[in-house]
Formats: sequence, structure tokens, C-alpha cells
Amino acid sequence: MTTVATPVPTAVARPRPVADVRTMLRRNLLRAVRYPGLTMFMVLGPLVMLVLFVYVFGGALGAGVDPGAAPGAEARAAYLDYLTPTLLVITIVGAGQSVAISAAMDAYGGIMARFKTMAISPGSVLSGQVLGTVVQGVLALVLVLAAAFAMGYRPDADALDWLALAGILVLLAFSLAWLCVAMGLNAKSVETASNTPMILLLLPFLGSGFVPVETMPTPVQWFAQHQPFTPIIETLRALLTGQQPGASLWEALAWLVGVLVVSYLAATLAYRRRTSK
Repeated sequence: MTTVATPVPTAVARPRPVADVRTMLRRNLLRAVRYPGLTMFMVLGPLVMLVLFVYVFGGALGAGVDPGAAPGAEARAAYLDYLTPTLLVITIVGAGQSVAISAAMDAYGGIMARFKTMAISPGSVLSGQVLGTVVQGVLALVLVLAAAFAMGYRPDADALDWLALAGILVLLAFSLAWLCVAMGLNAKSVETASNTPMILLLLPFLGSGFVPVETMPTPVQWFAQHQPFTPIIETLRALLTGQQPGASLWEALAWLVGVLVVSYLAATLAYRRRTSK
């Protein structure tokens, strides 16, 4: 009597969300090393603006933000205090632009379609990109702050102020990273993905980032007061000067949480749409 061997079922690899996120995080950090231009952009942009606005325009603009400051070095120091919180925000925006490009490259390069056929947790693909962007953004923030300190910046923040500042900047990094991932996945091309987040770089100029809102014409002033970057910058500015942020803190948190939730949903929806094709 012939016996038929029963085939032994092969083990099916199951996705491991935490390990998969670590793998995707490592992949995106390695990409930053291989494409240093994107990384350098998020650091060099704010550094150039820091030097330009403080040393070239600071003597005039500093007298505008602090009427008691004497022209020259004192006015430049006053404008350095006013400008540094803005450049921290712009640094995070630059990091977001890089992840929009990376997401579009993955979408149009077919990498996301390949990931679909592998035993990889679907959420890890986007989460790895976002975490990589946050890590790069934090490192860029350290460099920009170090440059500001080298130029004479001396904030009055205490330990709790610095802790609150770090929390807001990390939350901002997550919010803008998910927003820019959504932009990158919905872009028509990689080139479009590199241009779409540029609108985010304009908003600090149309808010309290470079000059007080009170100096603007009424229509521009209304827009500046009701866009997200103004309360965020005002909160950072208050924390770095050792003052209470007041209502701007809660307004900033409402914007950040709202953008984070909407952007996360938009990014995951766009990812599912692309991988279902």
C-alpha cells in the first residue's frame, strides 16, 4: 500500500509593525545620506536667511520690532531675538518639503507597489518616512540654533520653556511631515511634489514671522492673524523670551493637532489608492 506524504505547510511571514517601522526609518535615513542635497537644503536655507536678515536687514528691521534699540549692533541683536523662532519653523518646513519629494519618488518609482507584494506592515511605509523626516528636522534645528547662539542669540527660557518648545517643534514636525507626505502622494509628478510645499514657506512671511502683524495693511493683517504659523511663531517667541504664551499656545495646538489628523487621514487614503491600482 502506497502512502502519500502530506505536504507540510510553509510558514507565512507576518508583518511586524514595530520592526517594519524601524526598517523603513533606517531606509529613509540612508536615503538622506545618499541624497545630501535634500538634507543640505533644510539647513542651508535657514542659515542663509539668518545671516542675511540679521547682518544686512537687521539694523533697520530691529528698530521696527524694538523701537528702543539703538541703530547698529543693538538693533541687530533685537532682530536676532525676533527672527530666530521664525527660522526654527522654516527649518521644519524645509524638512517637510524633502519628504514630499521622497514620497513622490516612491510612488512614481514603483517602490510602493513592490512593498505591497511583501510581508510589510502597510502603515510602516509612510510612518518610516515621517519619522525619518522628524529626525532630520530635529538635527537641522540643533544646527540652526547653534548658528543663532554663535551670532549672539541669548534666550531667557528656563528648563520648562525649553521642554515646551521642544514639544511644539516635534508636534509641528509630525504635522507638516504628514501634510507633505499627502502632498507628495497626490502630486502629478515628482517635480510637482517639490513645488507644492513651497506655499508653506510663504506663510511665515505673511504672518508675524519677519515683522509685527500690526505694521501690515488691514486685509493682510487679518490673514496674518488667522493663519496657522502666526500663533505657532508667537508661542515659540514667548517661550524663548521666558514669557507666558497665553491664548496663542492653545490656538497653535489646535492648528497643529487639526493639521496632523487631517494630513494623516489624507496621506493614508492616498497611499491606499496608489497601492490598490
